[in-house]
Amino acid sequence: MAELTYRDAVSMGIAQELAHDPNVVFLGEDVAGAGGVFKTTGGLLEAFGPKRVRDAPISEQVILGAAMGAAMTGLRPIAEIMFSDFLAVCWDIVANEIAKTRYMTDGQMSLPLVIRTANGAGSRFGAQHSQSVENWAMMIPGLKVVAPSTAVDTIGLLAAAVRDPDPVIFFEHKSCYPMKFDVPSGDDDIVDELGTAKIVRQGSDVTIVALAFMVHKALGAAERLAEHGIDAEVIDVRSLVPLDTKTILESVAKTNRIFTVEENPRLCGWGAEVASIVAEDAFWDLDAPVVRITTPHVPLPAADSLEDATIPSVERVFDTIMKAVQQ
Repeated sequence: MAELTYRDAVSMGIAQELAHDPNVVFLGEDVAGAGGVFKTTGGLLEAFGPKRVRDAPISEQVILGAAMGAAMTGLRPIAEIMFSDFLAVCWDIVANEIAKTRYMTDGQMSLPLVIRTANGAGSRFGAQHSQSVENWAMMIPGLKVVAPSTAVDTIGLLAAAVRDPDPVIFFEHKSCYPMKFDVPSGDDDIVDELGTAKIVRQGSDVTIVALAFMVHKALGAAERLAEHGIDAEVIDVRSLVPLDTKTILESVAKTNRIFTVEENPRLCGWGAEVASIVAEDAFWDLDAPVVRITTPHVPLPAADSLEDATIPSVERVFDTIMKAVQQ
């Protein structure tokens, strides 16, 4: 095993796929010479050259338009949108073009491309650079949506996304970038599977379902709950589309209670879909209503204390579950 930061795992994952397939290309703003604004792409230009690792103009439309065209001609592009908030600038290309091409060509053309982007709060970037927008992508038919929480999942799920025949939105959480994780060492590629959740902590009393950085908040709350005799099972969703409903429903059947921990704003967040599925398919397994722990429906503040008070914290997850269980 080797210790690797989530940030370095992004670079390792891209490098693995560039080495695996000569049709893989990588483009984005400041990703080549500068090594990325979050320093996630350092060394790629030197290793693979300017034909396969390209700096693009400051234009999200250009980046995704070029990626779409490249995919249509047989390449497998990885395109970076620097902040996930900026997907709003090029949403027409994502939602009306990339997501619809296979359907509108009756399967004659696929678009094997990955859109990587930095998502989420915690870095004091304010309302226009801190949003969690995974639910934007989740609602568009034709897109697959992934958000890893660890270094090894970043490498493995990125590989699965690049090798998939359909477009994948790959959300990397900014607050995870400096975190360190154990990653298997060796010469074999690390390749995971889309549409699979992971039970990252076994438990018998309550189920906590979380995504990306919120997984670590959920695990922290689970440890505190254990001190009070509550055994929490924590599920890392990892993939919103496809969604691993089987793992979630089996956990609810065991624990009879479920809580979602979501960084996206409460209105129409991904946890609402999970709650709907559980209500439809596991209603008689529930001992209490589904509880969603979310960011409120407000723009994110830049001030440290206000941002911390807005997004779910270990303390809020712990307090919410304790109160619900004691009722």
